[in-house]
Amino acid sequence: MTDAPTHAADTGTDEADDAADRKVVEQEQAAIKDFVKGLSADDIRSGNWFTKLAAHAMNSYIEKVDWQYFQDRYAGVPADAIVDQRIKMASRYAALEGGLSAGAYTATVAATIGSLGGASPATVPAAVATVMVDIAFITQLQLRLAYDISVLYRVPLDVHDPEDLWKLIRVALTIKSGEAANKTVVKAVPALVRPLVKRFYSKSVLAAGKALPVVGKHLLQRNVIKIGIPLIGVPLAVLLNRYTTLLAGRHARAVFRNEARVIELAEGMSGSSRHPQLMLWVAWLVIRANSKIADDEALLMRHLVRLVRERHEVVDERLAHVVDIDPAEVWKRVDAEPGDLSDVLDAAERVATVDGDVDSHEKAVLAMLRERCHRG
Repeated sequence: MTDAPTHAADTGTDEADDAADRKVVEQEQAAIKDFVKGLSADDIRSGNWFTKLAAHAMNSYIEKVDWQYFQDRYAGVPADAIVDQRIKMASRYAALEGGLSAGAYTATVAATIGSLGGASPATVPAAVATVMVDIAFITQLQLRLAYDISVLYRVPLDVHDPEDLWKLIRVALTIKSGEAANKTVVKAVPALVRPLVKRFYSKSVLAAGKALPVVGKHLLQRNVIKIGIPLIGVPLAVLLNRYTTLLAGRHARAVFRNEARVIELAEGMSGSSRHPQLMLWVAWLVIRANSKIADDEALLMRHLVRLVRERHEVVDERLAHVVDIDPAEVWKRVDAEPGDLSDVLDAAERVATVDGDVDSHEKAVLAMLRERCHRG
């Protein structure tokens, strides 16, 4: 998602701001039209269009948009404020595009989408191409918005990594875990797109590769409501485009802001630790105090291990291979460490609160740790 060339603060008028936004939307829409021209009817019907769009949307974008990109434009502005502005700007673009596209919808388009056949781009009717421009535009906008938000909160995402890319897709398009996978699984598509998505077709990530075209089907189905409703079509498309983009942005903000909070916590724990290896054992004992591992706990542990490796050059292979952690072994490690262990206790207390209230099992572990750390 790019910035409008001018803003109200620069021009002093809402009219100039609207004109600038419309110009940006029209430019992006023209680029998307070129992309849609290369799609076949089979791409649209199978959902393969989304696989190709993921590469089209992100390959060049990630080369341009990084932390410095935003620093140059919003120097000294807190991330929360920038994120809020990015969400509002994206929702304006989405609404404008909805109005531009929906005027070309006809009452027969929805039925046409359902009966598409053939494999040649020439078989895609012009009306269907208009619908795909709308859907592809909004999808690209929301993917880029979510990526912007991850960058602003300094949450590392490597979109060339299948796991990170799938995370971005789920967050950006507000797809609940398993929502797309529960649809009929289509045949794996050939790895003929650009390098961004080629790694999806290795054996280790074949399931994720299959999910991409399924997402395409899912997005097409949930956008059909905008199609073929005479007179209502334009305001409905404007409303839905704006609403879904606001929803996507707010969801991305919630997810990545929370992850930034956990990363910040891990950085503080690692930076102040005098016993990094012991801290990892104690942290894992606190997390495993009950039978469940919360998402925030797993995220914290992952970043703690990474930071301890990077900052303290500590890699504990034994901990990495633990299945059921033995509290007695952890207590032996605690007892074997001489001197002040207040840093370990402080870390344990932070771990216990990362996912909310401290439960009775975590309280019991913390009580035992306090007793062993408070030495006479």
